[in-house]
Amino acid sequence: MTELPVVDVGPIAHGGHCVARLDGQVVFVRHALPGERVRIRITERSKRFLRADAIEIIDAAPGRVEPPCQYAGECGGCDFQHAAPATQRNLLTSVVREQLRRLAGIEWDGEVQAVAPDALGWRTRVTWAVDRHGRAGLRRHRSHDVVPVDRCLIAHPDLPEMLDQDWDDRSVESIVSSTGERLAVTDASIADEMEARVDGVVARDGTPRGGSPHLHEQVHHRTFRVTGSGFWQVHPAAATTLVDAVLEAAAVRPGDHIVDLYAGVGLFTAFLAEATGPAGRVVWVESDRGASVDARENLAGLPVELVPRRTEQALRRGEVGEHADVVVLDPPRTGAKEAVADIAALDARTVVYVACDPAALARDLKTFAAHGYRLDTLRAFALFPMTHHVECVARLVVDA
Repeated sequence: MTELPVVDVGPIAHGGHCVARLDGQVVFVRHALPGERVRIRITERSKRFLRADAIEIIDAAPGRVEPPCQYAGECGGCDFQHAAPATQRNLLTSVVREQLRRLAGIEWDGEVQAVAPDALGWRTRVTWAVDRHGRAGLRRHRSHDVVPVDRCLIAHPDLPEMLDQDWDDRSVESIVSSTGERLAVTDASIADEMEARVDGVVARDGTPRGGSPHLHEQVHHRTFRVTGSGFWQVHPAAATTLVDAVLEAAAVRPGDHIVDLYAGVGLFTAFLAEATGPAGRVVWVESDRGASVDARENLAGLPVELVPRRTEQALRRGEVGEHADVVVLDPPRTGAKEAVADIAALDARTVVYVACDPAALARDLKTFAAHGYRLDTLRAFALFPMTHHVECVARLVVDA
């Protein structure tokens, strides 16, 4: 039997793996840390690179810990169970800096900030895959295979229990809100005992099956309704953390005209409207129908105009106005590339960009720069502990 190869591990890369070389070929290695010497098992081959798992640590790097989860390395839900929380944030910091430097030519000397809880028990929304035997679990990395689990350590302890019964669905979702409400979201049928254990059961098409189809989230003094699988941040402190960061970056003045793009159920919109006051104007833009229904309730009584349309269409149709003082955008993971030019055309004094992918953010920052905007400040938050995901809030201003 051929002995498995040994490699020296290089820097962290975006995506939860480190870069190494084997016989001159790039290898993306999971479950390793920069500076380590490890034995690897190749999991995927292409002409350009290899993918591999570290299966033996020959020389360990500082910051390596024993993974707390028994499924680490088998389940694909986590990337950094083998790294201490401070080490994880250092890795994320390196990724953000590298993406900004390589894709946008921007040097950033900030650091990814910790947000408690910073290790386990934080995820308030979990979608469980179901295998052919009806057992709920999580998928392997880059695979459709389901790993049945009896516990997920990053899952919030108050989530509805979904792992103690068999399912006819392809997937099921469990949610707990900041107000303690619990919801189960399913594809098909659900057991009667589940309906008795949660505040609501809803099908993925939005049809209530028992109880209330929506939850309520509390952020500072405001309450937000979120229906079913509608988008809401999964870390319990994320919404408050991001609202505070956005308001600080936006520096809203009374009477400002504000445009909130990809605005969801109105999280940022509500606080921006309070900041600009009754003399101001706030335009909420979102295409998701469920979010539109929730936003109408969440933003009632505030000086907000609702535009239920795709951001790109709303901008090109002039539905947000010809000018804005402040623009806030929180686009999907792919970024806002199709909208950047039209956003810049609003000639706002400040653009606040909330990003869940540093590569997409960097590419869009480069495009914004071509339209006269420069990065002024950027804060990054570790809102997805044990994973490679990181949330950024960037403030852009007109380049003088």
